[in-house]
Amino acid sequence: MRRWLAPHADGAASMVYQTQILMDGLGFPEAPRWRDGKLWFSDQRFGQVLTVDLDGNLEGIVEVPGSPSGLGWLPDGRLLVVSMKDQLLLRLDPQGLVVVADLSTLATHTCNDMVVDSQGNAYIGNFGFDIGDPASESRFAEIILVRPDGEVGVVARGLAFPNGSVITADEDVLIVAESAAARLTAFTITLEGLLAERRIWAEFDQLGLINSFDRMVPDGICLDQEGAIWMASPGEPGGVFRVREGGEITDRVEVDSQAFAVMLGGPQRQTLFVCTASLDDDNQVNGRIEMVEVDVPGAGLP
Repeated sequence: MRRWLAPHADGAASMVYQTQILMDGLGFPEAPRWRDGKLWFSDQRFGQVLTVDLDGNLEGIVEVPGSPSGLGWLPDGRLLVVSMKDQLLLRLDPQGLVVVADLSTLATHTCNDMVVDSQGNAYIGNFGFDIGDPASESRFAEIILVRPDGEVGVVARGLAFPNGSVITADEDVLIVAESAAARLTAFTITLEGLLAERRIWAEFDQLGLINSFDRMVPDGICLDQEGAIWMASPGEPGGVFRVREGGEITDRVEVDSQAFAVMLGGPQRQTLFVCTASLDDDNQVNGRIEMVEVDVPGAGLP
């Protein structure tokens, strides 16, 4: 793995990393999470939640016919999974998957990523529109809160494809990637678990809600101990970027295809895992888990 200083268009320098491949031959890996010495992730194309360890040993956890996305855990260790196509939040019990909440009456479109706090509150985004269809009418979407007892409610509206999310280590702030508006947006988490004080955390252009990959497309994100966010972007420019609040890019990771999600894990939480695939390739098994060692350990949730 090499890393070197490379200039931005504005003349500023950033550290550039190259990855190594941990696992290939996947469909469409997404929503990576580090837990119990393994990377957990969803293969959306093949409808499975899987784990892989640092030696490349792959294990299937559960099949999700509706296509799995966001992952998280309740305080008692039970796995939560977003089922995209049928707009459900599922829980993996000893007897199998059970429905925690039906989100279909609240979500504008296909449900996707999620972050779960230490109390088991799940914050779930949705597409808002068909991002795969350039002719689809661009619409705003919601963040839906599902409490551990199954109580459901909308806690934020007017978001442009709310996607990957993180919660800070003190659990006071939630930051979400608005994929269709090229920005990261922050909220204060109230004592009741609601979202307040919405503000822009970083913005990469001011074009607003547009269905296009010809711009930065913030997708999956994770947080480090310096408060910076690693952000996957399958748009243009593509790759993975380390961003400080305000939008300064300090580091980037080069990938051969498109990056969709990231997670800081490993023994010291300094291994950056990157989920990659190619939307332009008809090959249905082009998904990879790539990884690279970085300097600042991960923090917060997931």
